[in-house]
Amino acid sequence: MAKRQKGEHYVDNKVFLQAMVEWKEKCALAEEAGEDRPPVTNYIGECFLKIATHLSYRPNFINYTYKDEMISDGIENCLQYASNFNPEKSKNPFTYFTQIIYYAFLRRIQKEKKQTHVKNKIVEETDHQSWTTMTYDDRSYSIPYSFAIENLPNEDVYKPKNKKTEEKKKSTTKNGLERFMDEDETDAVRGYD
Repeated sequence: MAKRQKGEHYVDNKVFLQAMVEWKEKCALAEEAGEDRPPVTNYIGECFLKIATHLSYRPNFINYTYKDEMISDGIENCLQYASNFNPEKSKNPFTYFTQIIYYAFLRRIQKEKKQTHVKNKIVEETDHQSWTTMTYDDRSYSIPYSFAIENLPNEDVYKPKNKKTEEKKKSTTKNGLERFMDEDETDAVRGYD
């Protein structure tokens, strides 16, 4: 039986550690000279992006519609806290930044849940007498929402039909015209002017 080959990791931890050590040395030199901290290298930035992207494929993060925002938050937090990584304490920058990204994802999910709750509350508390637009031909007409609700078919349409009640209705209407006319119009049809 052939051994299954171990796949390559998307981030090589040893190379990532070496890049972080070199960047930390540059940061120390800049601090001594009184300059601003240098930006992270392209390789370190790629590592942040790869870690965040692959973490977003986990089952607990996969189906969120705001996954791009989660990835962006994770990268932002990595850039913000990259200087806190201490190679003397830990030789595993992959785990350090994965944890940062993981908690950034959780914070984004909490923010989005709060926003969804606020949106739902606003919809729930709005006045349902607002205006709605209905299209007819090529022109749009605005009608009040209450008018549209009043002119919906009555509840009898949605009830299960009974053969006996259907026969009674047919016998009381003349050719089905009365169902669609107002009371005044039905009287005129019957000849009760």
